[in-house]
Amino acid sequence: MTEDAEVDEKELLTIGAFAARCRLSAKALRLYDRLGLLSPAYVDVASGYRYYRAGQAEQARLVALLRHLDMPLARIAEVVEAGGAEGAELLAAYWADVEERLARQRTLAEYLRGRLSGRSSEMYGKFVVETVDVPEQVVITEIRHTLADELPAWIGASLERLERAALECGGVPAAPYVVYHSEVSMESDGPAETCVPVADEDAALEWAGRRGRSRETAVRVEPAQRLAYTRISKAQVAHPQIIAAFEAVEEWITAHGLTQAGPCREVYFADWEAAGPEDPVCDVAFPVR
Repeated sequence: MTEDAEVDEKELLTIGAFAARCRLSAKALRLYDRLGLLSPAYVDVASGYRYYRAGQAEQARLVALLRHLDMPLARIAEVVEAGGAEGAELLAAYWADVEERLARQRTLAEYLRGRLSGRSSEMYGKFVVETVDVPEQVVITEIRHTLADELPAWIGASLERLERAALECGGVPAAPYVVYHSEVSMESDGPAETCVPVADEDAALEWAGRRGRSRETAVRVEPAQRLAYTRISKAQVAHPQIIAAFEAVEEWITAHGLTQAGPCREVYFADWEAAGPEDPVCDVAFPVR
């Protein structure tokens, strides 16, 4: 209700009385009003005094509790406006994002503690490194120069494009992967190459022909090779946490008298969208000989 609307003054509470009922401060209520999260039922034009209805107390408490979750103001507004079951779903989606972020940060904190305290070897020991022989395979690829902050979005979009194209090339017989031909960080832009194995080389070449000449897309035969790898969770994939996994595999390769035989890669064997933060989704790997 705005200041010029008709109101029953008997139903209204002063901001002080309403704050006491909600167990909030008048300062908090003024902030909620300014942010568009909870407007007074009536504002006296002459004095500027705010008045509230008792029924607004539940919304006021909801806003206060959501702020305790460090929820951004825009998302609080969405939850409050939706209310009911829809609001609960929006809250659940927000909290899933929070838990995923906390899992990534936990992994990063463990990595940094190990690095700062000089316990690198102990830290790397948490990663189990194994080897696997991968047969020759035909892959369709995209390659791009990109910085670390843009990398996840590009990988997801690129693999989605290539997996759709693979349906025209006999299907996807093995896990997609990303090859790093040079370092990708906030200072170095790679390039990185997304690769999706396909079952039909002739169909892949036809697909590439339809796309025309491009520096970003290609079809090539990946030779048979042995990979040294460690399996990591979805939370550990985030940069820079994933660096610890790469370093652990590199240390294992040196300790076992092997030599790196090609650029490092990430092999994505699980459904990324369906996986939780602690679910294994990726093998961090190096070709070795």
